[in-house]
Amino acid sequence: MKKIYYLKTCDTCRRILKEMDTSEYILQEIKTEPITVKQLEELYELTKNYEILFSKRAKKYKQMDLKNQNLSEKDYKQLILDEYTFLKRPVIVDNDKVFVGNTKKLANFIK
Repeated sequence: MKKIYYLKTCDTCRRILKEMDTSEYILQEIKTEPITVKQLEELYELTKNYEILFSKRAKKYKQMDLKNQNLSEKDYKQLILDEYTFLKRPVIVDNDKVFVGNTKKLANFIK
């Protein structure tokens, strides 16, 4: 499966999507089509970690004072399901590979 989870209002997502050929990918805008439990569990199977999928840069992370809490994998999963801004983005699934956020690996992948 080739899929991209993104947020259309995110400058980083827009830049990355513009730089790559997305014709073979299913695009899912996470604000209008929230990620499902099944989809998040599929991402977990590729990453083996919900914290990797979690955005600590989201405004609500600071508002909810989450940095001062000891969050478990279960907490990260539930927070992502409850609030779309907690999914680090973009998340690009390319069959058995996954790229999360704006990483060097992603930069090399889209070139």
